[in-house]
Amino acid sequence: MKIKKSAMVGTLESSDIQISITQNDSEENVILLESPVKHLFGEEIERVIDSVLTQYQMQGVVVKAIDKGALNCTIAARMQAVIYRAIESEIDWELR
Repeated sequence: MKIKKSAMVGTLESSDIQISITQNDSEENVILLESPVKHLFGEEIERVIDSVLTQYQMQGVVVKAIDKGALNCTIAARMQAVIYRAIESEIDWELR
């Protein structure tokens, strides 16, 4: 899946994460992470980001994440939101 425009979601408040996504010149995904707890949780944060990229079949993007102590569920939700914004798609909120 290719993005149509750069997008950003989230805040720099405590327990949140700000994520931006742009198109990369190559087909590889690049994750740039800033976090005060990167030395402890950096690999896990990047794993969550990468798993959402894989779920949405995103290739050739740069994800910049500025973490302020977000939980995995928050990271995943922010990733989904930024992808939907970047591909200019609506979220289907209907329960099945």
